[in-house]
Formats: sequence, structure tokens, C-alpha cells
Amino acid sequence: MAFSSALVLTDLNDYIAPSQACIKPVEVEKSDNKGPSEIKVDGEGAYYEISQDGGEEKLESASITLNDCLACSGCVTSAESVLISMQSQDELFKILQDNKLAIEQNQPHNHRTIVISISPQSRASLAAKYQLTPLQVHRKLVYFFKHFLGAHHVFDTAFTQDLSLVESAREFVDRFKRYMQNGGEALEAAMQQADREKQAQAEEGKPKVRARRARANKASEGAAATPVNQDVPMLASSCPGWVCYAEKTHGEVLPYITAAKSPQQMMGSLVKDYFAKKSGLTPDQIYHVSIMPCYDKKLEASRPDFFLEQYNTREVDCVLTTSEIDKMLIEQNLDFRHMTESPIDDMFNKVGIDPATQIETVYGVSGSSSGGGLEYIFATAARELFNIHNVPNDPLNMASANVIVKTGKNADVKEYSLVAEDGRILLRFATAYGFRNIQNVVRKIKSGNSNYHYIEVMACPGGCANGGGQLPAAVDSEQVVNAKDWVGHVENIYRSSQGVKPEDNEIIKALYNEWIVDSSSERAHQLLRTQYHAVTQNLGNPLATKW
Repeated sequence: MAFSSALVLTDLNDYIAPSQACIKPVEVEKSDNKGPSEIKVDGEGAYYEISQDGGEEKLESASITLNDCLACSGCVTSAESVLISMQSQDELFKILQDNKLAIEQNQPHNHRTIVISISPQSRASLAAKYQLTPLQVHRKLVYFFKHFLGAHHVFDTAFTQDLSLVESAREFVDRFKRYMQNGGEALEAAMQQADREKQAQAEEGKPKVRARRARANKASEGAAATPVNQDVPMLASSCPGWVCYAEKTHGEVLPYITAAKSPQQMMGSLVKDYFAKKSGLTPDQIYHVSIMPCYDKKLEASRPDFFLEQYNTREVDCVLTTSEIDKMLIEQNLDFRHMTESPIDDMFNKVGIDPATQIETVYGVSGSSSGGGLEYIFATAARELFNIHNVPNDPLNMASANVIVKTGKNADVKEYSLVAEDGRILLRFATAYGFRNIQNVVRKIKSGNSNYHYIEVMACPGGCANGGGQLPAAVDSEQVVNAKDWVGHVENIYRSSQGVKPEDNEIIKALYNEWIVDSSSERAHQLLRTQYHAVTQNLGNPLATKW
């Protein structure tokens, strides 16, 4: 089965064949023998190390868990089938069946409340395939999960996207202030000088000035009392494929990654803490299923940081992708396009009446389908740090007197600059989608050549609209839609939902006041933020490809 564009399950067995894509194909212990050795494969597929004296030693099968996974197009062994089965539709059906038995046998203690949270990216993908509006898709999914399958509540992850954006913006503003206090002011001044030199040389037809931040660092030596810290550039954290890659291969960049939880895990905190208490339930009495555009979200939900040891449960129990939901519909012989629509009556849904049309509509957040993080943080920082209030949240219309938008060598690299009236660049933001662009970002950060303050990083080219769990391009009788146009179509549907700023969401305000109370408290950090862990790989394996 295809696990994702960044993780693939092939024929499951207890041995992983050596592959350029796998970080840990076979275990090769360091030997006292000096000199090169060879690897032999016998007729049964077993691997042997041949020493210089002709001796053979059978290599042990690799043991890899999802925590070892790099999300890099590698594979996992059959030992993973147990854990993976917990992140599948079969496990959801099992819980649903257990609930029926608990009711029939009058065993309420065995009954679990099933909560479904739907991502707006998944909603847009289904809307594209079935030629529906996002609101129609949401209503039909409410019917499918509640009335057809027997779930109890259906929430919208766009709701907790607001929480994630607010927390990320707050973190960036705090980081930027610390950065400026700890030497950043002198560094920025030096970078402005480097920019002026670059402009002057460009006008004179001379070669471009490169490595602005490295040059600025050198120019600002001795200007600050303390060294510049690791507060900028702040890197986005909502893409688990990117986070996994950073933890496994570039531990040096982890301090730069925002600690704010992703919308999925924000919903996990909300469901297993606030909603559980409101419902008079313990976290383990709730089974939380998240519908996501990406298979790597299964990795995120499986992180130990999101496991509630006191109740022996995860914040998100199961992650199903858009394609898995579509498969469920097909297997149940359901015509989704003509399925009954149910009212959206649960809390934690961004649904309201459009004042202009008096028609119910779903609301989202202005910005790209990757969550609108860059756009929202950019506008918030401009307002709170520099008192500039005219920065729009829509990336299609961000270019203005105060904002310069440039596209890099490809469409997945863009630069957003906030410009003061005197021409100084106040903020430098960027997007970097796809691992080729990510590697360039990491290289620049590690060499001190990155001049950005915030970078939105996504493993998939095109961002979340092109997630590995999304539905492929539709094929009709008249024409075949190419993948690029299809992703653009899904992106446009995502953007069609009216954007509402998180600070204008009155429910979010009330929730903060009741649930979080103090955003700087230890409780707020436990509920809304996470941490990252560098993984040291010490493999004496000549077959493993190094990043």
C-alpha cells in the first residue's frame, strides 16, 4: 500500500532489503578487522558480510519502529503492522463494534465517545473530486460519521488552526524581541548596509553580494554585548515529515522550530482535556479520530510527547487520510455526491451565517492550504512589532506599499519582505516546500547565511493541498487533469472558504479565557506547545545512504 509520498510500505516481512531510500536497511556491527569487506546475498535473500580472510557472518535484520522512521521514502518491517493497524479504518470499525456490544450487553464502562475532527484540506480534496462545496462536504461527512457509522461528534480542525496560529504568532513576537535584545539590532543594521551595497553594485553592473547574514555577522562583531541567540529564523512545525527529517538528520536546527502544536495536536489537547472535562469524561473514554491530508500525520500522533501516561491514551488515537476516507465510502457502496447532508450542530466548528447572503457557510483562515501560518504571523508581527496595520492576510494580495513578494527559483520558494517607509527591510519571511528546498534552508542556517526571520517549511511540493494522503487528480471521459492543475484546483477550493482572523473568533477568545486563562502559564505550555528531540544515528552500514 502507498503510505505517503514520504513513506512507503511495500511487501511487509521481517527483513528490509537494502535500499537507497532507507536509512537503516541492515545492522552492521563494527568489526575489529581492518580493511574493506563485501556483502553477499544468498538465494533466500539473506545478507552476509564477507571479511578479507573469506569468513562469512550473517547480518541481522534491521529493527525499525515508527519512531525511527525518517519519512524519507523508506519502508518499515512487519513489526510495524501492529502499530499501523492502530492508525487505520479497521481500528475505527473495531471501536464502533465494541461500542455496539457495550450497549447490547449493558456495559457502559466499555463504551467510548467517538470524536471525529476534519481538516479543511481534506474537505477541499473531497470537494474537488465530487464537485461539491466545502460546506456540502462537511455536512455529508457529518451524516456519514454520525448517522451511518455511529460517531458522536464531528469537529472542524480549522477551529484549532486558529489556536495554533495565535500561539505561533505569540511565540514569534517573543522570539523576535529576544533576538533584537541579544544582538539582533546590530546584526540587522549590518544587514541593511549589506543590502545597500548589493543594490549599489547591482546598479553598477557588478556581481551580486552573497552571504549577507554571514557578512553582517562579521560586520557586527563586538557591537552586541551578548551573542545572537537561536531565536530566528523561526521555522514552522506543523509538517511532521519536516520535523521528523530535522530530528533525524539536523539536530542543530531544532531550537529554531516553533514549539506551538500543530492544528491536529491542538485539537487533541482540546478534545482530551477541555471537551473531556465538559462532558464529564476521562481522556481514555474518548476515541479521537483525525482526518488529515497527510499520512505523516500518523507519525505525529504517535509521538511520545502526545501520549497521556496518566490515562494510557493518546491525544489523537487514530489518523485517517483523505484517501482512506474516500476508500471507506467506496467500500460501503455509498454515493457521496448524493449522500444526505446533516446539520453541523457540534461545538468547535467554524460555521456561521454569512451576513451578506444570510446563508450558512464554513469559515477558514486567510492564507495558503498549508495553514496560513506565514501570512498570519507576518501580519501580526508587522502590527505588534512595527505598528504597521495594512498588511493583508491573503498571500495573493500581500504585495503592497509595505510588502514585497518575490518568487525564487521555483514556485515553492517565495520571499516576503516588510518594508519601512525609509526603505529598510523590517521582516524577511519565506516559504520552502519540498525536500530539495528544505535542504537549502538547512544548509544556509547551519552556515550562518540565512537572513530570514521566519520560514514556512513543508515536506510536500505545493504544500498541504498536495499532501500524500490527498485524492489524486480526477480523470473524466473528456480530459485528464494534470497533477499541477489539480493541486491548484484543490488550493482554490480551500481558499473559497471565507477567511476569519483568529482574533475575530469570539469562541476562541472565550475558550482562551475559560480553558487557558494565562497564556504564559506552565499549564498553557503543556496544552499548547511541544518539544523536539535530536536522534543520533550511529550506523556502521555502507549500504545506508547519508543525507
